[in-house]
Amino acid sequence: MNYYIYKDTIGDWRWNLKASNGRIVADSAEGYRNKSDCLNGISLVKGSSSAPVYE
Repeated sequence: MNYYIYKDTIGDWRWNLKASNGRIVADSAEGYRNKSDCLNGISLVKGSSSAPVYE
């Protein structure tokens, strides 16, 4: 899987996570004005791997 960052049509930074088959499995729910904020959003997702899952 790989993370990709890009600028949307209004100039905000966004990210998505693509599986090895090319399908998007996660994306940013919001646009970021600064690239560094977008990269920080990715870091937050990466760091949440130990978070519990509730049903």
